[in-house]
Amino acid sequence: MSKEQIWVVDDENDILELLRYNLSREGYAVACFSTGEAALKAVSPPLPNLILLDLMLPGIGGLDVCRLLKQGEKTRQIPIIMLTARGEETDIVAGLELGADDYVTKPFSPRVLIARLRAVLRRIQDTLPSDHQTLNIGDMVIHPGQFSVQIQNRSVELTATEFRILHLLAKRPGWVFTRGQIVDAIHGEDYAVTERSVDVQIAGLRKKMNEYGDCLETVRGVGYRFRVQP
Repeated sequence: MSKEQIWVVDDENDILELLRYNLSREGYAVACFSTGEAALKAVSPPLPNLILLDLMLPGIGGLDVCRLLKQGEKTRQIPIIMLTARGEETDIVAGLELGADDYVTKPFSPRVLIARLRAVLRRIQDTLPSDHQTLNIGDMVIHPGQFSVQIQNRSVELTATEFRILHLLAKRPGWVFTRGQIVDAIHGEDYAVTERSVDVQIAGLRKKMNEYGDCLETVRGVGYRFRVQP
């Protein structure tokens, strides 16, 4: 499976290296930034699964970084854990009101921080539709239990692999999946799924979905996402 990606934004090199080491050892992919400007500039699909954000940053502060991320249409769903010095109660409250998911005070235990990180990721995952939950998206109904798709009350006949790809993307509208992530998540029995064959599967889905095929949007150089039609 693809590694969950964690971003660490902190101006203290010792903390960056400490978190890089401990998070990498736990199996996460880690990207480190020493300024808020660098992190904001780097934001592009595929987005990180979670950001550890220091509030006391040079230049643009952590609260402003949090605010900008939570205001962005594509970034507002990224979970943020604030890293704060003791006694910054006002800033903690401000960050939580901006939409941050949790906070950890410095100095911190890497084990405690990772436990908090996992708790946030689990909580976010628990809010996603389950693999058995029927999805109703406009005129489209996706029923995992029946492996069926209806658009405007018309049944759409899909292969098992096509259905799994559609369901994967539709569960997280707007979220960009790389071809590798799609391959990792899909175990098609009727088709050997590779990164190259994902494009073939998407093309087949678009054709079968007719005008609703536009919901499957290509993100050039990255992968695909499900876009809800207005």
